[in-house]
Amino acid sequence: MFLEKIEKTNDIKKIAPSDYSALAEEIREFLIRSISETGGHLGSNLGAVELTMALHLFLNLPEDKLIWDVGHQSYTHKILTGRREGFANLRKFGGMSGFPKRKESDCDCFDTGHSSTSISAGLGMVKARDIQGGKNTIVSVIGDGSLTGGMAYEALNNASSLETNFIIVLNDNNMSISENVGGVSKYLNNIRTADMYLALKEGVYNSLHGKSKYGDKVVSQIRRAKSSFKQLVVPGMFFEDMGITYLGPVDGHNIQAMVRMLKEARKIRGAVLLHVITQKGKGYAPAERHPARFHGAEPFDIETGLPTRQHNKANYTDIFSTVMCKLGQRDEQVVAITAAMPDGTGLKRFRNMYPERFFDVGIAEEHAVTFAAGLAAGGLKPIVAIYSSFLQRAYDQILHDVCLQNLPVVFAIDRAGLVGSDGETHQGIFDLSYLSSIPNMHIMAPKNKWELSDMLKFAVASGMPIALRYPRGEAFDGLREYRAPVEYGKSEPVYEEKDILLLAVGSMVKIALDVRERLKRNGYACSLTNARFVKPIDTEAIEEGCKNHKLLVTLEENVLSGGYGEKVRAYVDSIEAPVRILHIAIPDEYVEHGNVDILRREIGIDAETITDRILDCCEACGIRKETAESESKR
Repeated sequence: MFLEKIEKTNDIKKIAPSDYSALAEEIREFLIRSISETGGHLGSNLGAVELTMALHLFLNLPEDKLIWDVGHQSYTHKILTGRREGFANLRKFGGMSGFPKRKESDCDCFDTGHSSTSISAGLGMVKARDIQGGKNTIVSVIGDGSLTGGMAYEALNNASSLETNFIIVLNDNNMSISENVGGVSKYLNNIRTADMYLALKEGVYNSLHGKSKYGDKVVSQIRRAKSSFKQLVVPGMFFEDMGITYLGPVDGHNIQAMVRMLKEARKIRGAVLLHVITQKGKGYAPAERHPARFHGAEPFDIETGLPTRQHNKANYTDIFSTVMCKLGQRDEQVVAITAAMPDGTGLKRFRNMYPERFFDVGIAEEHAVTFAAGLAAGGLKPIVAIYSSFLQRAYDQILHDVCLQNLPVVFAIDRAGLVGSDGETHQGIFDLSYLSSIPNMHIMAPKNKWELSDMLKFAVASGMPIALRYPRGEAFDGLREYRAPVEYGKSEPVYEEKDILLLAVGSMVKIALDVRERLKRNGYACSLTNARFVKPIDTEAIEEGCKNHKLLVTLEENVLSGGYGEKVRAYVDSIEAPVRILHIAIPDEYVEHGNVDILRREIGIDAETITDRILDCCEACGIRKETAESESKR
């Protein structure tokens, strides 16, 4: 009823205050119903309904600017800016993104998807406003989980010198994806109210300022002496000491109270942090009981909260989890590190079994890597489990703190390659490129679930910095009979023929099998090699392949620039081999959200498109069809 009145930006201001609660309830019902069908980030959005409504009532969008940290809590924002119809295709190819996107709406002023960025971005917009003489209001929203990221404190430190208004809203729900950890979480849990201090401070200052020739002097003396007083009455002292005015905490489900506090915050000259307490998953019992499960939910049954899609096969994360537990049992020097993702990376079981050897550092990938380097320098065997798109945040630490010292840190890179619905900010399509540029780094990719197990054991025993990258989704269980021991820098020949050689990396081995069968049906012989190592590449196997084949095809689920294919070409050029090379890789561009199979077709790394490209090359290379099929297995 009330939700139907929200057709465009600022329509919420036409809703009577007495109807705010009803609108909030309708928004929650809409979100639960929609996400149960499409999947998406449910818990964080249910918790931020009233907060978003308050911000939209307070701000005049798009003139004012609202920056969401990460952005997985922006669904209500999308509804209130006239995008309700877009939820039918949420996170689908060509449909609405699950994150703020500038190209989607002028009310999305900054693209987000990774953590701890909103304060920095907001501060930049404040400075741009001031330089250009603007008067608009700028608000950055950040969660308590994101506040564990070091970048947030760099931004707070910079914002402390502001002499114009900048509002930071801390959405505190005691959760990031998994339960928050560390001193920041404990500190926020102890905060209750700062009303007494704020009222007293403003009252005293206003009474004295400008009243007599002694008034300003007294105010100045109070400012110099106020630190000890604030220690007694201000729970937000941490922020105040940084030069950030602290307001709150305020009930994040009381719209009118938040609007009042936001109006007060706008009066302050300088950076001000408004502390808002919310409940993740509010209004839907399964999400309230299991907030981590409903952070990024698959389609689910509303009555039970259980997923409607059944997964019968183990995924790569499950395999990693099982092997980690076995490694922990066999070797007491094995330790595990993650950045606020024990569930997502599969380390929850390891944590339960070996809590003294498990470390969740919060959303702090840079710290996680250097911390792991310290553990390695201290004689332990650290395994850092982080998603591919998040590991890139720690590039300098990998280069400087791990590889420069040649420390034996293993990087278990989950969600490598295309991940689908989360889109550009989460696709793990750059890791082969950025890791390959680092001296002393070694990179592997398994073809199936058994090879993931073998490679992880090899990596831990190697005593070198090693990155092991594996995709999201069900683990491939084909080619079980091909399980040669993992040898450093060596590939694995699977099928040996002539004319065409497929050199496939990791997840692309499965697709290469399909391509090979399609080529056979077209009458072409085709060899297949599992690359295994992306750094170093197996130069001996490549050189041998050049002798027996006219066409080499490299296949990788990574951008072309800096990837495996370019390494192969560089080596082939160096030996001046008379072969043609075809690169199958992701174009050097950002890949939007959508079903992975659809995305593969769109960017040309699906079996059908690859086969067509190879057939075109066969004609150019003078490769002829076979009159009789012959095949020899290694």
